Amino acid sequence: MTARDDILGRIRTAINRPAGAAPPSAPAYANQPLIPDRAQGTPAELTKRFIAMAIEAEISIERVSDVGDVAGSIAGWLNAEGLPGRAVISPDPAMDAYGWDTAPALEIRRGATRGEDLVSVTPTIAGIAETGSIMVTAGPGTPYTLNFLPETHIAIVHADRIVGGYEDAWARVRPNGETGASLPRTVTMITGPSRSSDIERTVTIGVHGPKRLHIVLVGATGDEVDGQET
Repeated sequence: MTARDDILGRIRTAINRPAGAAPPSAPAYANQPLIPDRAQGTPAELTKRFIAMAIEAEISIERVSDVGDVAGSIAGWLNAEGLPGRAVISPDPAMDAYGWDTAPALEIRRGATRGEDLVSVTPTIAGIAETGSIMVTAGPGTPYTLNFLPETHIAIVHADRIVGGYEDAWARVRPNGETGASLPRTVTMITGPSRSSDIERTVTIGVHGPKRLHIVLVGATGDEVDGQET
């Protein structure tokens, strides 16, 4: 008897299965993804859950009803937080719709960052209600460095792109999905500011990435939050 046979024999004994027994029949749900309850619901319910889970992960959120209000919202939030009114933003053409010319107090530069920028603004592929995470990708219009080098990362999430679980988010980036015909170079899930407790088991914010993650949620009415403001 080999060590492998010995281990498997002990497992069979523990679960009361005789040697040579056929595999158990698969349950009815075996070919279906196991989606937790909190990843299911109506769009309004998923938006409410996304906001709640994001706040739990120490993400700040501000809601705007129109895409043209995004820049003004960002400028106001930076001022309220005592942060510089300068930001590097993704060069993605989709960013043009967010009303940058309506926020003269906000100085922007488009492109990647080498680490000298304190604030970045990026689009997102999806918001994930299950965990309050955002999904971002890297490509010519969405430089990877914008998600990790600046101390403050501002992400723009559209309410109609909030999905229930990770499976739904991945469906948006697979070939022939909503974002194009090919997979992006990099896909990253981000849940709150960067944190680590590797050193003396003390949680430290901003070790491997931004100290702050702020979301501008476009298209949410506010009814989903039960009056909770951030």
